[in-house]
Amino acid sequence: MIRALYSSATGMNAQELNIDVISNNLANVNTTGYKKSRADFQDLVYQYLLEPGAPTSANSSNPSGIQVGLGVKTAAVQKIFGQGDLTSTNNPLDVAIEGDGFFQVTLPDGTTAYTRAGAFALNDQGQIVTSEGYVVDPGITVPAEAVSVTIGEDGIVGVKLPGTPQVSEVGQFSAVRFANNSGLKAIGRNLYQETSSSGTPTTGTFSEDGVGRLQQGFLESSNVSVVEQVVNMITAQRAYEAASKGIQTADDMLNQAINLKR
Repeated sequence: MIRALYSSATGMNAQELNIDVISNNLANVNTTGYKKSRADFQDLVYQYLLEPGAPTSANSSNPSGIQVGLGVKTAAVQKIFGQGDLTSTNNPLDVAIEGDGFFQVTLPDGTTAYTRAGAFALNDQGQIVTSEGYVVDPGITVPAEAVSVTIGEDGIVGVKLPGTPQVSEVGQFSAVRFANNSGLKAIGRNLYQETSSSGTPTTGTFSEDGVGRLQQGFLESSNVSVVEQVVNMITAQRAYEAASKGIQTADDMLNQAINLKR
C-alpha cells in the first residue's frame, strides 16, 4: 500500500510536466518555425517479490515471478522537427525552408546559433538580420538603392539596381544540417545551439545533397496541431486524475487497516 502512494505520486509529477510541455506547444501555435515538443516517459525500478523462473517444485518454475513497479519518470522532452505548413506573405525578405536545414546567425556575443524562422529584415547598414537584429552568417548586405530583392531556392540573393537590367548577386544563405536535430539546445527567440548530442554542424547548399530548398515570400508555420495537443491534454489530465485516485484509494485502505481495532 505504501508502494501505491509513492508510485501514484510519481505519476502525478510526470503528468504535471506533460501538461507543461503541451501548454508550451499550444502557446507557440503561431510562432514562426516553432517545433513541437513531446515528453517521453519510462518506468522506474522494480521490486522483485519473486524472481521470474524461481522454482516452485522439483520439476517446475514460476513463469513470470512477482515484479512490482515503483512508478514512472520523465526520460526526455524532445523536439519533433516535422515540417510546418508554408504560409505566403508576399514579403521578399521572408524565406521558408522546405525540407531539412537551418539558417546560421551570429549572436551579439559572437557565438553562432541556428534557426528555421526566416522572417528576415534589413538593419540600418542594409544587412539581412533576424527579427531580433542578429546578423545572418555569412553576412549579406543589400544596397540601399536596390529596387528589388530575389532569393533563389539555393539561397543566392540577388538585387536589381536602378538603370541595370540584370540582377546582381550580393550573397548566399548558407545551409546547416545536424545528425540529430532533436539534440539541439533551444535557447528561445526561435534559436538553437549545437550540443554534443546534436553533433557538429555540416555546412552545405540549399536544394542540394538532401538539404531543403528555400521559398521566397513564405514563412514556415509552427508544426503544432491544436487538435492533437488538446487531445494530449485531455489524456494527461485523466492520467493525473487516475494517479490521484490511486493515492486516495491507498489512503482509504490504510485507514481501514488502522481502524480494524477500535
